[in-house]
Amino acid sequence: MIKKMTPSENEFDIPAKNCYRMVILGSTKVGKTAIISRFLNERFEEQYTPTIEDFHRKFYSIKGNVYQLDILDTSGNHPFPAVRRLSILTGDVFILVFSLDSRESFQEVKRLKQQIYETKSCLKNKTKENVNVPLVICGNKSDRDFCREVSREEIEGLVADDQQCAYFDISAKRNTNVDSMFRALFTLAKLPNEMSPDLHRKVSEQYCDMLQRKSLKNKKFKDGDAYGIVAPFARRPSVHSDLMYIKEKAIGGSQAKDRERCVIS
Repeated sequence: MIKKMTPSENEFDIPAKNCYRMVILGSTKVGKTAIISRFLNERFEEQYTPTIEDFHRKFYSIKGNVYQLDILDTSGNHPFPAVRRLSILTGDVFILVFSLDSRESFQEVKRLKQQIYETKSCLKNKTKENVNVPLVICGNKSDRDFCREVSREEIEGLVADDQQCAYFDISAKRNTNVDSMFRALFTLAKLPNEMSPDLHRKVSEQYCDMLQRKSLKNKKFKDGDAYGIVAPFARRPSVHSDLMYIKEKAIGGSQAKDRERCVIS
């Protein structure tokens, strides 16, 4: 019997070590949502719709292990600094996006990169130089190279000597280098490369119980293959849930008060 996906956030008993959050940051109109659309649906939407904040969830079955990847598509405006700070604190891997035809968006990515390291160093009680944050920077709209406002030398200076940071010229519109960018991000995070959109089989939510290894009797699914399922009813966790996520993923319970001060300061 095939089990239908339900909206429950606790659909699977997935260990914390297999749960990750990907946060995408950048100015408005640089293509953050378009990149996520490529990742989740392999589609590009021509019409621009401003993002307040979107939350997505994807489950994977990879070589007998189940993974959960939460995806936070943030607003480019960020009117509330505490909200952006919380987004950074809950992030495990990051994508920073600027538009190659916008110098202002590049300057924003420089500020965001610094803020991520400073925020994470507060959480882990380390200097920002000693914080490992898997991070990829994307110069989007490479299909408009004739309008480029950011030089390659400036970009190289931003990522030089940072072993946990990679850079890609991409085009979400033409799907140029998008898959390569995601593979690099997951490699930096020591996550399975099969999480990349081009390296796993997309299946519908009606086969959701496959993730618990119950429907592999169906011969069209092979145990050693990789599968990905987008959760259709994913909901943004509450602030309390986010704080507990930070506690479980990053620090011990004895530091809970320090963690909360770090979030709201």
